[in-house]
Amino acid sequence: MRRELALHTDKYQINMMYAHWANGTHKRKAVFEAYFRKLPFGNGFAVFAGLERIVGYIGGLRFTEEDIRYLSEQEENYAPAFLEELLQFHFQGTIHAMKEGALVFSDEPLIRVEGTIMEAQLVETAILNFMNYQTLIATKASRIKQVAPDDILLEFGTRRAQEADAAVWGARAAYVGGFDATSNMLAGKLFGIPTKGTHAHSWVQSFGSEQEAFDAYARVMPEGVTLLVDTFDTLRSGVPNAIHTAKMLEAQGKRMNAIRLDSGDLAYLSREARRMLDEAGLSYVRIVASNDLDENTIMNLKSQGAAIDTWGVGTQLITASDQPSLGGVYKLVEIESASGEMVPTIKISSNPEKVSTPGKKEVYRIIGKKGKAVADYISFPEEEAPRSGARLKLFNPLHPYMQKHVQHYTALPMLEPIYVNGFQVYKLPDLAEIRRYHKEQLDLFWPEYLRKLNPEVYRINLSEKVWEQKQKLIAEHIQPDLE
Repeated sequence: MRRELALHTDKYQINMMYAHWANGTHKRKAVFEAYFRKLPFGNGFAVFAGLERIVGYIGGLRFTEEDIRYLSEQEENYAPAFLEELLQFHFQGTIHAMKEGALVFSDEPLIRVEGTIMEAQLVETAILNFMNYQTLIATKASRIKQVAPDDILLEFGTRRAQEADAAVWGARAAYVGGFDATSNMLAGKLFGIPTKGTHAHSWVQSFGSEQEAFDAYARVMPEGVTLLVDTFDTLRSGVPNAIHTAKMLEAQGKRMNAIRLDSGDLAYLSREARRMLDEAGLSYVRIVASNDLDENTIMNLKSQGAAIDTWGVGTQLITASDQPSLGGVYKLVEIESASGEMVPTIKISSNPEKVSTPGKKEVYRIIGKKGKAVADYISFPEEEAPRSGARLKLFNPLHPYMQKHVQHYTALPMLEPIYVNGFQVYKLPDLAEIRRYHKEQLDLFWPEYLRKLNPEVYRINLSEKVWEQKQKLIAEHIQPDLE
């Protein structure tokens, strides 16, 4: 929410910028790409989110006088001329990115940053911070939506989130991923997300009786009342008292919205509560459930016949508790040589999955004759295929012998220009449009890629030129061991 975020970076970024400046290399052009190596939660896809925060960060990226004063006090004793240059800094590079709501996969560029080595290095930490967290939460939300596609999903995580920014932007990411509303009022105000809320157990405890508490609440807010029924005894007092309040509302020409269960055996309690409500002629009253829910518990409750149609999901969603980090990385793929030529760079690792793919790259989603995604195809910008519709050779980069050819396809470019030479050229869509786009993305994929358990692996393919260049650079940097 705060705009002055120039120091929202790791110190080694400032130190590298200073070293480049001192060596006179800070104006060298560079290309970095951000991506993740492994899909979260064992899922078949991830949902890209965080772009709006990144755009706001880049647009307001300035060092303040206070920032410069703080930097001048550091043990590195940065030269005053360097600090003066930072005071004049604004981002003048070019950024391409996936659109928010896009289905994305491991080892493909999600964001590409082109600019001087100094500015491209500075923005790394913040871009990864925003991308990693929001993509993780949007993916978790989409997973929950997959197991409850026809139900209402409410984001209830604010009090368990890691501070205010995580709560607000996490609520937005959950909405991108398919949730219907949030309990966070600030997120509702900032982003136009619908807000929903009931009352706490303390409301009931503050009255002489549960019935008195329910009736008082309904009198004050008779439209859309939802009552929490598990403060004392769900089936012996909570539901019967809620039914009494619902009848009082009916006499006024009003309808109670729902009851909420927040503890106990949710499958059993919801079935019994549904029976009691129906027998009282209150079939329109919904049943909301909360209490440490996630996609696994929701799926299990559904398999047990739980009569729940609205789910309040908090801690497990907003903290992505089963995998609290996406692990996205930001790697240099091209650098300007002394002669002014852009040359590809590679990171070598003893862990094969950490070897980067050199060169500035584009990503295309290949749509087959049946209107479904066949693969994502990574190529150099100058390659004509797949833009030209030429026959494509698709092969597994880890197992090149596994290959097939496709033709008669549509190639959708996935990386959109966001900033060009420091100017924002991308108009940020509203959340309704992002949610529509996410739904369209889901519709492009066969169900086997989207299922929660043991999803089919979606192909991410390198063009032959990209793959050959990667092999060439690996060979140049790795000397074979000689006995």
